[in-house]
Amino acid sequence: MEETEKMKKKNKKPKHQHPNDQTSNSKPASAISDFAFKPSYEVKGLKFGGQFIVKSFTIRRARPLEVLKLLDYPPLLNKPNKNKYPFPSTTAFLPTNFTILAHHAWHTLTLGLGTRKSKVVLFVFESETMKLAWDRVWPPEIPLGEVNKKLIRGLTGCEMARFKFRKGCITFYVYAVRGTGAMGFSCADDLRTVLQSVIALKDFLDHTAMLAMPNQRSLSYCPLAAMGH
Repeated sequence: MEETEKMKKKNKKPKHQHPNDQTSNSKPASAISDFAFKPSYEVKGLKFGGQFIVKSFTIRRARPLEVLKLLDYPPLLNKPNKNKYPFPSTTAFLPTNFTILAHHAWHTLTLGLGTRKSKVVLFVFESETMKLAWDRVWPPEIPLGEVNKKLIRGLTGCEMARFKFRKGCITFYVYAVRGTGAMGFSCADDLRTVLQSVIALKDFLDHTAMLAMPNQRSLSYCPLAAMGH
């Protein structure tokens, strides 16, 4: 009997570890930043698989309050400085209304074979000044197929660390951005909070529950119980 138990333990497959587990630990972001940073031309971009039509779908820059709602971050009430938004060094891009409708139409036309998964892209810069400088260059809206070339590869003179999280029908791409040759990451607290917030999110069963329709500009957040499981 004991031999049988030993054989079972020996043949037991090791538990699968998600590649994003490194970000779910309680390490400060600065501790994982040095080995994760790569030149912008080497860092991995968005992945599309064989669904090339998705490249024509668009994402748009989010407003500060939309970023808070996206990350399910606590409201600014009773905060010491109510006029200053959290994550001042973070720029986020969300799916547009067109993309939401296009995903559903594509899924229906392909009899369920087309993906309904949307992408959210967040850039956490090493300073607010750096964020504002790139915000002036970047377009407010861009097709997903141009993100790798114009946004990610376009960050010349920068190093980036990439984090990817699948949350149901939303895939989050988080990029930490710093100048080439910089040591550490000066906005490590922002990066840590963003990563922890994304990790803590429940799976989105339907991204239309996250993005208000038809007036997406007033992005309203539904209770997590209605979206997640």
